[in-house]
Amino acid sequence: MSLSRSFARLLAPLALLALSACATPFRADVARFQQMPAPEGQSFVVQTNNPKLQGGLEFSQYAAMVAEQLRSKGYQQASTPQSATLVVNIDYGVDNGQTKVVTRPGYGYGYGGPWGPWGWGGWGYRSRFLWGWDDPFWYPEVESYTMYTSFLEMTINRTRDGERVFEGKARAHSVDDSLPRLVPNLVTAMFTNFPGRSGEEAQISIPPPPRK
Repeated sequence: MSLSRSFARLLAPLALLALSACATPFRADVARFQQMPAPEGQSFVVQTNNPKLQGGLEFSQYAAMVAEQLRSKGYQQASTPQSATLVVNIDYGVDNGQTKVVTRPGYGYGYGGPWGPWGWGGWGYRSRFLWGWDDPFWYPEVESYTMYTSFLEMTINRTRDGERVFEGKARAHSVDDSLPRLVPNLVTAMFTNFPGRSGEEAQISIPPPPRK
């Protein structure tokens, strides 16, 4: 097998993996516990208790996505934190990833085997593991990639008594660790069929964006 052909075989699985990451739906496991009041004019404010996120432009963008979802459900965004009847707290992130190794059969052509160009014991012997001159043979292909776990956590408390009325967590596995791509999908997953059945974990599938 030529060097260029070998290199192409190594790149092909990675290209397919990247393509599948773009073409497949985003899937998240979402768990929710809730005693949410029906929307009757309640107002809300979105904030975070994570000091690493507070005041950041990135957080502000994701908080705006959460606020838009809540408005679409019938809740009103408060003009000030002091006037809000509900406090929405969010946190999000992605881990450092774990390396996954996949082994599968491969197919190629070779010259001889580890015991010489004519196989074991002389010319013409063939087996699954020993081969002769330019015979096709099977050999394992080993691929490795990094799998990341991202999350979005959201709680909602009443301001008048601090009573918690919602807890939710969305978690997803992907080969992508870009928060600007992951968090919007996690927000969408969190608010799919919001507020959900209390105590139920559901897998939410979000179609990929249409190709331009």
